[in-house]
Amino acid sequence: MRRASANVSATSGVVLARTAGGYRVHTDDGEITVSLRGKLKYQDTDRVVPGDVVVLDGPTIVSIKPRRSVLARRQAGSGQRRAQPVAANVDQVIVVTSAKDPEANPRMMDRILVIAEANGLPAAIVVNKHELDPGVAETLRRRFGPAEYQVLPTSVKADEGLPALRDLLRGRHSVFTGASGAGKSSLLNALEPGLKLRVGAISEKWRTGKHTTTAAELVPVAGVGYVVDTPGLREVGAWGIDPNELGGCFPEFRPYLDQCRFDNCRHLTEPGCAVRAAAPGAIDPDRLWSYERIYEEVSEPSWSSGRRRGR
Repeated sequence: MRRASANVSATSGVVLARTAGGYRVHTDDGEITVSLRGKLKYQDTDRVVPGDVVVLDGPTIVSIKPRRSVLARRQAGSGQRRAQPVAANVDQVIVVTSAKDPEANPRMMDRILVIAEANGLPAAIVVNKHELDPGVAETLRRRFGPAEYQVLPTSVKADEGLPALRDLLRGRHSVFTGASGAGKSSLLNALEPGLKLRVGAISEKWRTGKHTTTAAELVPVAGVGYVVDTPGLREVGAWGIDPNELGGCFPEFRPYLDQCRFDNCRHLTEPGCAVRAAAPGAIDPDRLWSYERIYEEVSEPSWSSGRRRGR
């Protein structure tokens, strides 16, 4: 692939990754490394992420085109409720967990799924390292079944589920995200030999994955499209989501949202809540518990409780 000429003016490209020298950008003429210009360089936000479509003037980014979608998380270690974009202009979110080493964390998965739903992004769950504990995938199917999330078991070691994963990714720009050590990079390496993404070992002391992917990167997978490989997420914040819209981010809640006694039911302790009164099996109790915890995170003190009206 030949490099684009540095004197091309007012062209556009897709950001692949951030590098020490700037950003790797794919253009119609090839891949180039560019920098930010002027105010963009000093803007106090995460300015550019993989998947962004940017306007170029020679070897510099002069503007970012509007995003049709974004996946964001809390800025690690900031102690503030500031959203940190991870990837832009994606079509679906693939939540990768592992059957073991490290163990699956459904509560963290719920937070990622809520972020995907809030951004209108379809999502699926991949249970990697299936050979270590085949029962985990079935347990997650029961938990997430009422929400109709696809749960796909995979194993790089046992060469299992990889064709189905390729089919799931084909024709879409996908984000791979999930806990450190779940095997996101291993899966991508298996799908596209030659990528040689770094793969880390599991900490024997903490049984958690080492951070081998340090920054999100858009990578091409032959016959599939682009996949954003993201850093493992030890902590996922759902801040920025309207608490009044949170119920709609749980797909299995949606059939009941218009049936509650109160128009602004929070689905916590209100009498006549149709979500909490759903038939056994319609909503997994652990998902409801997870909703309560996320609601606490995204809520702010409200003085509107006196304006509720009953039906």
